This record gives sequence, structure tokens and C-alpha cells, in this order.
Amino acid sequence: MTWTTQRSALLAGALGLAATAAYVVVAQAQEASASGEVRRVDAAAGKITLKHGAIDLLQLPAMTLVYKIDPALLAGINPGDKVKFTAQRDGGDYVVTKIEKS
Repeated sequence: MTWTTQRSALLAGALGLAATAAYVVVAQAQEASASGEVRRVDAAAGKITLKHGAIDLLQLPAMTLVYKIDPALLAGINPGDKVKFTAQRDGGDYVVTKIEKS
């Protein structure tokens, strides 16, 4: 291998490693815990509407947002309840993975 070829191979490897490291950091930052108020529950559709403050790790300002949720997590959760929840970004959707009354 020539010096130029070796240098190119090393640079490509370093860039690949840097890209992988950046992806891992982003993937880890895609889940966050927050608190809010339940506005609507649609167990049949697997959705819950939550009003909450800013969730910086998910890059969400204070808002009311519809989240996907496993209907099994909705037992005993009703509109008006104050809750603590964990959510994650899944592609373009936000999904509640844990929820409990606070």
C-alpha cells in the first residue's frame, strides 16, 4: 500500500468510527422521563395525549402531544390524572414506555 492509500484507509476508518460514536450518543439520548397531565386516552388506538413541560432530551418544548402507548399500560390511567412517564422517539413517533400516576 502506498502512503496515500494507507492514509485514505485510516481516514475512512476514523470517520466510520466517529459516525458510529455519534449514532450511539443520539440513540441513548432518545429516551427521557417527564411528568404531565393526561388529556385523553384512546386504548383502542394505543394512544395517549399528554400535556407536559419541555423534555430537553427529546427536543420537545412544553406542549400537548399524542404519544403511542401499549394499551396494557393504560390500566387505571384516566384524563385529568397527573402522571410520571418515560418516552422515547421511534422514528417520527413518540412512544410512552412507562407511566404511573404521580
